[in-house]
Amino acid sequence: MIVQACINGARDPAFHPALPLTPDAMARDSAACVAAGAAEVHLHAHGPDGRESLAPAAMDATVRAVRRACPGTLIGVSTGAWIERDEKRTLAAIDGWRELPDYASVNLSEPDAPAVFERLRRRAVGVEAGLASVADVERLAALNLGGLAFRMLIEVNEQDIGEALAVVDGVEDVLNRAGVRRPMLAHGVDATVWRFVALAAARRWSTRVGLEDGKTLPNGATAADNAALVAAAAAIFRKQDRL
Repeated sequence: MIVQACINGARDPAFHPALPLTPDAMARDSAACVAAGAAEVHLHAHGPDGRESLAPAAMDATVRAVRRACPGTLIGVSTGAWIERDEKRTLAAIDGWRELPDYASVNLSEPDAPAVFERLRRRAVGVEAGLASVADVERLAALNLGGLAFRMLIEVNEQDIGEALAVVDGVEDVLNRAGVRRPMLAHGVDATVWRFVALAAARRWSTRVGLEDGKTLPNGATAADNAALVAAAAAIFRKQDRL
């Protein structure tokens, strides 16, 4: 059970004034999140134009800066297809990384997921299998990719909590039937963030919080920054451990 900090994602700069988008800002923010209770950091590198990027220049500078600021902390990145918008560019970018992250998330809903899995494996980068639906788990099992991932990342986009929880239960059921036994991390987005933190704590799973997923605290107030979100999630996990 850990709390992962997801510090920026694909959010627009206008989403929150504390959204970190440069290597130095991500390094400072990550260090504050670790101090607040985060065990890992998940980030999206951005190029000089401010856009998300998997290009080696952007990735290497970002991973290097965060690793220096947070020695010993696992660093994860996204490989979302929307970032490079082309499978060949995505794979070429991964080939060019020199400052390797510890792991990368791969969305099973994306057509190039098998190729990205394989390329990361060749680079000795761990894989979080991103599962947003039962169909994603069925594809993971059909392609026999479960054994290549070190963790299952259940990320549900449904905003109705009943619908979101039904997806989680369906994903877990298919994973169990497929015999996929891996650590689990579950997180919500916007309206479901804190219900998923509580769910993860109750099921002894990991979770993540940060401005990638939402900007409000459990009481509905806007958080000052990522560290405030992490501190709130860590408090929920500590309370669960005392129950």
